[in-house]
Amino acid sequence: MMAWASETQLVAAVGLFGGVLLGLAARLGRFCSLGAIEDALYGGSDIRLRMWALAVGASVIGTFALIGAGLLEGGASYYLSIRWMPVAAVVGGLMFGYGMALAGNCGYGAIARLGGGDLRSFVVVLVMGVSAYAVLAGPFAPLRDLLFHQEPETNGILPGLAHQLAGLVHLPVAGVGIAVGIGICVLALWSRAFRRDGRAVAWSLVVAVAIVSGWAGTAWVQAHGFAATPVVSHSFSAPVGETILFAMTGSARPLSFAVGSVAGVWLGAFAGSLMQGRFRWEACEDPRELRRQIIGAAIMGAGAVIALGCTVGQGLSAMSVLALSAPLTICAIFAGAALGLRQLIEGFRLAE
Repeated sequence: MMAWASETQLVAAVGLFGGVLLGLAARLGRFCSLGAIEDALYGGSDIRLRMWALAVGASVIGTFALIGAGLLEGGASYYLSIRWMPVAAVVGGLMFGYGMALAGNCGYGAIARLGGGDLRSFVVVLVMGVSAYAVLAGPFAPLRDLLFHQEPETNGILPGLAHQLAGLVHLPVAGVGIAVGIGICVLALWSRAFRRDGRAVAWSLVVAVAIVSGWAGTAWVQAHGFAATPVVSHSFSAPVGETILFAMTGSARPLSFAVGSVAGVWLGAFAGSLMQGRFRWEACEDPRELRRQIIGAAIMGAGAVIALGCTVGQGLSAMSVLALSAPLTICAIFAGAALGLRQLIEGFRLAE
């Protein structure tokens, strides 16, 4: 494709670029899904939830601008290529959210904390990646396929909110998607306190750039290359397992967007922790805490595969194409996390 890089190297570089932005956003911008839920439920602040909403809205605008410009085919996204499975979204989302609360972070957050020297997150990342692959392609794959069989969408209209609405009102899909994105941004910016927090707004937009760059970069490589490279954006469930496999068998496996993305988050978080002067090695001193985190990571990895994505995969990438699966999965993740946090907090209170 290019004299200096193969197609797999190019898509890995696209993933690395967006991953670095996401890693910096996690460390410098405190962009975190579990942190946002904790703040909203127990901290009396919705700033980080609004950060997430603004990132979603801006990602939707950018992604549908690509679709309108003919630079991205909506059906090329995995989230819009298979039939909507609401039961899988609920079950997987609840599992992921509950596991996230037990583990103390989602996959993306764990990689970011690992970049700051937290060795507990290293365990979470390993267990989550192995768990995800065990359900995706390992010994539990037949059971997952039996209970939550995935079928390609063949009805003509893609399972996306913008595509469904465009078919009803007979308007361009891109225009409908951009309008929805603008509406989400308006809701996110409705709070005066959030609008005044320029740092939070800026890092939300950085996250959106990372998501849109994934779609734009991989779509460009697919359009101009010869290999069947998938059109993807960031997610941190099965891609963590893929990265672990690459680390073990890199000479037999090509680079991928997933490997670049995971490595990029770690590098961005590492750089961010150095900028803050907060890089320090940390380990778990309480075996009970480590046990809880391992169990949570295993549940989280399995749930993410069932739900077809994590807080970033469904909460940002799938939302950026307005997949029907995304809002339901996000609500299920929130409910599962709320249940897990309540269990942990009530447990702490009883212990006191």
